Amino acid sequence: MTDRRSFLKTAAAAAASAMAVPGILKADDLASGLSGTVSPAHGHDNGGLIVPKAQGLKITGTFLDEISHDIPHQNWGEKEWDADFRHMKSIGIDTVIVIRSGYRKFITYPSPYLLKKGCYMPSVDLIDMFLRLAQKYGMKFWFGLYDSGRYWDTGDLSQEIEDNKYVIDEVWKMYGEKYDSFGGWYISGEISRQTKGAIDAFHAMGKQCKDVSGGLPTFISPWIDGKKAIMGTNKLTNDQAISVAEHEREWNEIFDGIHDVVDACAFQDGHIDYDELDAFFSVNKKLADKYGMQCWTNAETFDRDMPIKFLPIKFDKLRMKLEAAARCGYDKAITFEFSHFMSPQSAYLQAGHLFDRYKEYFNM
Repeated sequence: MTDRRSFLKTAAAAAASAMAVPGILKADDLASGLSGTVSPAHGHDNGGLIVPKAQGLKITGTFLDEISHDIPHQNWGEKEWDADFRHMKSIGIDTVIVIRSGYRKFITYPSPYLLKKGCYMPSVDLIDMFLRLAQKYGMKFWFGLYDSGRYWDTGDLSQEIEDNKYVIDEVWKMYGEKYDSFGGWYISGEISRQTKGAIDAFHAMGKQCKDVSGGLPTFISPWIDGKKAIMGTNKLTNDQAISVAEHEREWNEIFDGIHDVVDACAFQDGHIDYDELDAFFSVNKKLADKYGMQCWTNAETFDRDMPIKFLPIKFDKLRMKLEAAARCGYDKAITFEFSHFMSPQSAYLQAGHLFDRYKEYFNM
């Protein structure tokens, strides 16, 4: 991390150099633009954008949220899912991650173990369908572990180990040995700080995933306890947001305890403000490098700045987050999640418009 004075000097130099870069508006350009005479270099020939294109990190992965907790189910069948995988492929998505294989009593596949525990029988084997579609479109599928809900009730993540002992083994036998598209594991417990039992739980589940599958990669996607981490309240800001230094100290300890069995970390990017992105992203990258982990970003495509939960994000907000990830040298961008918030066939009309703006920005 740089100190404030060095950062300001660097920012000033960058701003001065940006004035000479084609596609960046100067003051006289802005004045002429307001009078209706924006030059083609800044206007129509750039798709209407007045910022440089393709400066962000492209999204190449998405969660699949079919056991929805707080967003509406779209009730798609295989025909709709096939079309969505085709849309994903068209913008370069090569990785799909089922965000959780079950939540409380609803599950994505006919799990012998979970059905005996009282879970409901699903009408479709979504895991098999997603693996087939991933294979069809040349993608890798990552399996998200089971979430019993007990962590959300008690705050103790260690309780998730027992159920997933059985889920991991049976899923690998049912699907992992059958499909080449089975590419990895997502340890689905979402934490932000030094949660009770987190290090031990992540390590135990990560180790079992690797052992059973011959070393396939694993990742986690925690959240940053920032000013937008409001956890179901009616407020829009968190009065006790974590500092960058606290975030670094706590996650240094967590990474130290899990890096041998967790290959990547994709912090959710929506809980901090846009002018905080570089500070937190720089710490995340530094810690990942220190422990030999991949540094991904979970570029949320839903908007946390509104009292309505949850609608597709404004394009500029997504652009700023992806550009920060690129500046900080991140390895991969995934999103939560394409099908609801970015797909042309989403139930939200705005999602298709976000898809169009994203393609324009990346010259697709």
